[in-house]
Amino acid sequence: MSEYEVRALTPDTWDGFAALVERHNGVFGGCWCTWFHTMPAEKERSYEANRLLKKRLVDQRRAHAALVFDGAEAVAWCEFGSPAELPNIHHRKQYEAELDLTPDYRITCIFVDRRYRHRGLSAVALAGALDLIAAVGGGVVEGYPHDNAGQRKAVLYNGTRALYERAGFDYVRSKGMGNCVMRRTVE
Repeated sequence: MSEYEVRALTPDTWDGFAALVERHNGVFGGCWCTWFHTMPAEKERSYEANRLLKKRLVDQRRAHAALVFDGAEAVAWCEFGSPAELPNIHHRKQYEAELDLTPDYRITCIFVDRRYRHRGLSAVALAGALDLIAAVGGGVVEGYPHDNAGQRKAVLYNGTRALYERAGFDYVRSKGMGNCVMRRTVE
């Protein structure tokens, strides 16, 4: 995977991130990877509003991701942040009812350009996020992947349990139908 470079999402890498999102019509119905940043009542739910929200959060250093670049082009990302920065997770009520530990970081979204899928870039993006977390001091990191038991699934917005296991995460518990909580401490 040496032909790829991982960089943090910052105002300097915004254009690469934006081009990737725009190539995919805003990703997941125009989300711009903002769904986890805001609670449903706070969301405007439009392509342009989501784009502006993401840009503002990036400029304020409140949106974090590991961007995978192929040359000058961003081709994948892994979004991460603190629970305060990413409060909206799927099956949140169940998650909070069963909460045993509040993580320092959450990984909430992994996305790969359709032209680059099936090349292992989800793993590159996830490893990049863990490296960026380590660079700022590390801590307990949670991810909420699909627990699909190897079955093909059309939308894997946060990867699979097997991806996280290969990255050193431990299974904690199920969450909703087909998702789970995975945890790892990053030094």
